[in-house]
Amino acid sequence: MAELSLEGIGKRFGAITAVTDVTLDIPSGDLVCLLGPSGCGKTTLLRLIAGLDAPSEGRILLDGEDITAVPAHQRNFGMVFQSLALFPHLSVADNISYGLRVRGVAAAARRKRAEALLELVRLPGIADRHVAQLSGGQRQRVAIARALALEPKIFLLDEPMSALDAKLREAMQVELSQLQRRLGITTVVVTHDQREAMTMADTIVVIGANRVQQVGAPLDIYRRPRNSFVADFIGSINLLPGVVSGPAEATVGDTQLRVLEVGDGVGEGDRALIAVRPEDVHLLSTDERRDNTLSGTVSYVRDLGSQVETHVDCGGETVVSVSAPKDRPAVAVADAVRVELPMAACRALAP
Repeated sequence: MAELSLEGIGKRFGAITAVTDVTLDIPSGDLVCLLGPSGCGKTTLLRLIAGLDAPSEGRILLDGEDITAVPAHQRNFGMVFQSLALFPHLSVADNISYGLRVRGVAAAARRKRAEALLELVRLPGIADRHVAQLSGGQRQRVAIARALALEPKIFLLDEPMSALDAKLREAMQVELSQLQRRLGITTVVVTHDQREAMTMADTIVVIGANRVQQVGAPLDIYRRPRNSFVADFIGSINLLPGVVSGPAEATVGDTQLRVLEVGDGVGEGDRALIAVRPEDVHLLSTDERRDNTLSGTVSYVRDLGSQVETHVDCGGETVVSVSAPKDRPAVAVADAVRVELPMAACRALAP
């Protein structure tokens, strides 16, 4: 296992800044997801870690040793590309053992290693098939096996499941996470899929506007977003414009709300976005009186069977509540309701 550290990493392509001032520690044996929208710099950062590009500034350390100038082929990192990049003219075994062949490993040893890795990724008995005969999920596993063949110190994956259908993608997320934990190999995964990051990661690094926005455990990122970008990118959330009116208070329209905390960069008198997850919003009938409530009118209802999504127009701002059918009053479009925004679920964040 190996520990990876980035110190002040930046990358420019001419006048374009792709990555700015990234400082990050990736503990040995952890699975870290670089999560962000397209164009935010996450794949550039992965390529810098892999040694495929050189940073414009900063250092990359592996177990405390500076490897910034070490070429990619000398870093002993395994990488799975978004395209998978399997050789279509080679068998599965030859694809997996290609790197061993380049290093001069004997044919018998290569075959043994390939078969062992196929067992590891749960594809026994397909060593002699050609890549064209494999399904998308099987190709994904072969690409993973090939990256592991040289026993890399670090395992890097660039949106490896983006081409799979939704059901297979979710199954592969669980399998890859379980495989990584069995091997204990330090792993960095690039993804734009929040659900994928929440499923797999020990740590999520949220990247936006070419810089790191927040680093933390998945549930910490979800429950305690540092700013409105993180809050809006991770899952669904209500973001209501308001003004911070005290250390733990904010005003939305004419209503004073208590909030659990006020985020970085906003203070009393500043404009803010009041953030609360839809599953934390309680839908009430008009005769129920609780603290931290807004009045409104139901504008849309989406019944998904296991849960109901209710949109409420509160003075021109839409508040979405998600709840189990048994946990909501029987209301329909155009009905007057109240929505409770529990203090423990509310945060005032910088716009």
